[in-house]
Amino acid sequence: MNNSTLISTVFRKEVLAMAAYKVANAQGYIKLDAMENPYSWPEEIQNQWLEHLKDCQLNRYPDPEAVQLVNTIRAINQLPEQFDILLGNGSDEIIQLLLMALPQGASVLAPVPGFVMYKQISDCLGLNYISVPVLADGFDLDLPAMLSAIAKAQPLLIFLAYPNNPTSNLFSADAMHQVIKAAPGLVVVDEAYAPFANASFIDQLGQYDNLLIMRTVSKLGLAGLRLGYVMGQPALIEQLNKIRLPYNINCLTQMTADFALVNRAFFTEQTEKICAQRAYVFNELQQMEGILPYPSAANFILFKVPHNKATDIFLAIKQQGVLIKNMAGQGGLLSDCLRVTIGKPDENKAFLSALRHGLAELNL
Repeated sequence: MNNSTLISTVFRKEVLAMAAYKVANAQGYIKLDAMENPYSWPEEIQNQWLEHLKDCQLNRYPDPEAVQLVNTIRAINQLPEQFDILLGNGSDEIIQLLLMALPQGASVLAPVPGFVMYKQISDCLGLNYISVPVLADGFDLDLPAMLSAIAKAQPLLIFLAYPNNPTSNLFSADAMHQVIKAAPGLVVVDEAYAPFANASFIDQLGQYDNLLIMRTVSKLGLAGLRLGYVMGQPALIEQLNKIRLPYNINCLTQMTADFALVNRAFFTEQTEKICAQRAYVFNELQQMEGILPYPSAANFILFKVPHNKATDIFLAIKQQGVLIKNMAGQGGLLSDCLRVTIGKPDENKAFLSALRHGLAELNL
């Protein structure tokens, strides 16, 4: 049997039709493409953390329930005791667990543009993924279209990112309430960028039995740990726990995340700096002819460039040592868009300078 026959025999058609998720090589670049916190930890905090890790028993399996970390997350989010928390190896694992739990061929619905992993994992599992375009003016939910799609497809799972990635806006809270009420199944509000948004649906958990809130520590400043979590009714969390792999959160992640969240004052300071720089970068982009930045409630800014010039501008910026995200390949409303993560002040200035230079070089 040759390789081609082996592959077509072994792998499902959904997998064969997919493309792998590609991460750009950022070595040697100012990295502003992945919505990371650009700041490291204060030296004093680092030293305390390293001392703390001396008690980590690497020869033992980690706490399968991560009780101490869960309690810390519960306290930080002021989550009432009647709700449970499930931890995942990043939000991606939680998305995967949610989708794996659905019946074969079930419908999944989300606005588009949206987080690519919703569709990526749905397609891998052979689910019926339905995209509903957001409104072109402001990227808000197209509520009539959403409600129509819900009535027609009866999706068992709906994802609503709040703020949305990659558009960085907060959907209308009223529209989201109507979607949750109309949903025949679960609605997951993905609050990955909550530290920068000053908005949340956590206090709505008691209002809806079908609502789950998903968060991550990645954008806060712990992307390297790969830790996400979902909060909701115990009966829902119980079902997800059945298919969660045992020991999915290793002991180093548990101890580090707990330590960092307990000592999170420095994260608050860093978040404030990022939000201030977000306002600065947005204002600078507004001053550039041919550039349209969209208001952001996250730690990145999506901006529109002259028609059919996104890739040229992206490459011009990259040639000057700054890596951002080219969104043009996703098409639709993103056809002429680029996305930049907010970095440190000097990194943001380097990006703005590279963008100006690129526009001039291309005679735009």
